[in-house]
Amino acid sequence: MAGAIIENMSTKKLCIVGGILLVFQVIAFLVGGLIAPSPTTAVPYMSVKCIDVRKNHHKTKWLMPWGPNHCEKLKDFDEAVSKQIEANDIVFAVHIPLPSKEMSPWFQFMLFIMQLDIAFKMDNDLKENAEITLDVSLAYRDGVFDDWEEIAHAIEIRKLKCTFGSPKTLESEGRHYDCDFLPFMEIGSVAHKYYLINIRLPVNERKGINVGIGEIKDIRLVGIHQNGGFTKVWFAMKTFLTPSILIIMVWYWRRITLMTRAPVLLEKVIFALGISMTFINIPVEWFSIGFDWTWMLLFGDIRQGIFYAMLLSFWIIFCGEHMMDQNERNRLSGYWKQVGPIAVGSFCLFIFDMCERGVQLKNPFYSIWTTEVGTELAMAFIIVAGICLCLYFLFLCFMVFQVFRNISGKQSSLPAMSKARRLHYEGLIFRFKFLMLITLACAAMTVIFFIVSQVTEGHWKWGDITIQVNSAFFTGIYGMWNLYVFALMFLYAPSHKNYGEDQSNGDLGVNSGEELQLTTTITHVDGPTEVYKLARKEAQE
Repeated sequence: MAGAIIENMSTKKLCIVGGILLVFQVIAFLVGGLIAPSPTTAVPYMSVKCIDVRKNHHKTKWLMPWGPNHCEKLKDFDEAVSKQIEANDIVFAVHIPLPSKEMSPWFQFMLFIMQLDIAFKMDNDLKENAEITLDVSLAYRDGVFDDWEEIAHAIEIRKLKCTFGSPKTLESEGRHYDCDFLPFMEIGSVAHKYYLINIRLPVNERKGINVGIGEIKDIRLVGIHQNGGFTKVWFAMKTFLTPSILIIMVWYWRRITLMTRAPVLLEKVIFALGISMTFINIPVEWFSIGFDWTWMLLFGDIRQGIFYAMLLSFWIIFCGEHMMDQNERNRLSGYWKQVGPIAVGSFCLFIFDMCERGVQLKNPFYSIWTTEVGTELAMAFIIVAGICLCLYFLFLCFMVFQVFRNISGKQSSLPAMSKARRLHYEGLIFRFKFLMLITLACAAMTVIFFIVSQVTEGHWKWGDITIQVNSAFFTGIYGMWNLYVFALMFLYAPSHKNYGEDQSNGDLGVNSGEELQLTTTITHVDGPTEVYKLARKEAQE
């Protein structure tokens, strides 16, 4: 009656394995909390108002806010009026990074949001539902004296959402509106040392472009990039975990192929889960240090989506294989109702990601949230994915309830067994329930740490020790799911222990009729564990 390792391993050895995994889990959290810096850094930038009166200037000249070749600057728009400089000849220039600094490929990505300083003026009031048109260009260079090379140029429209806390009277002129941040730009790699952004606000009264947007005083940007120190810790974790999961995956499949029977669905799904975890772990990000791969953010989203879709499918199939009858089990098609919402939800999120980050590969200034159609489309995809997720959890809760009911029903026959046999099956049932609780704990920890990382200041300080909560969340949860997959493949691999008839019926003190009642299965649909068989037997009865 050889089953899985989890069923044939002694309680002492099982506790040792659990203790070792717990130690690695604590280490994963400590690596992020004590060694890694904060995952990201936000840097504020104030644009400099430059003068450029040439035509088609964005194609022939880049305006620098400072340095040896800096542009002719304006202090404010009153100076522009006094010099009779038109709005179309004013360029807002931002150099990235700040003076005396350099960008690095270790920063991985750059995300920028925009804030407009808009002053109230009676003869130039901000209209309701106003839209601002931006003529934006992005360039790079790797040497201080190199020429700027264009990366992207686009004309983008952003909706202004502003409020004014005072009465709109002459006394309130000069006070600023309170405006929401606007999405501005996102780049999936930081392959160059210096970047330059030139922003123009073209005015065309006949076409209504940039009319009724108030008196714009300044444009501020906030740049967010990944910290280089965190990137190095993250890459090191991936490099360490990749061979760990790969080795246990090869070992797991080898033990299955040594069995005389064909692999059952549950074993195939566990193996597929290991493949998806390995797909996430492979540290292809190392190449982003030497190559300008702007698609890495999109690729990372796809990898995570595949893993989580596989994880959700595993939970459904794991429960289903312990409750379905002979005809329905061991067939993926039997789970179309439960796996269907996972596929639909994942597809919707994939389309949403392609509409956002997919387009940003060509136009980093694009955002799906800037238009009504784009916003409605994005919300539709997110709502459909949310509905699918709710349906999935309803299916999962129902199936978990069914499994526990089946096992509880079989427990009623345990008192009639011999003591050794009763203890044996009580141990099997306890370990099965324990795994279910561990799964629930992993899911709960993911949600809890995500919430904590959002509501805290990013770090906790205990005396002289600073704990980076957000970094601990990333490394801890990432390590936790790796350990979870590792434990599944190790504990649910076929055991090498094969008990003979004498040991099965003699040492455990059970007659052949009792053994038949407990573990009888159809031979061509054998199971990987005894609880698997036990639960199926109850479902058949």
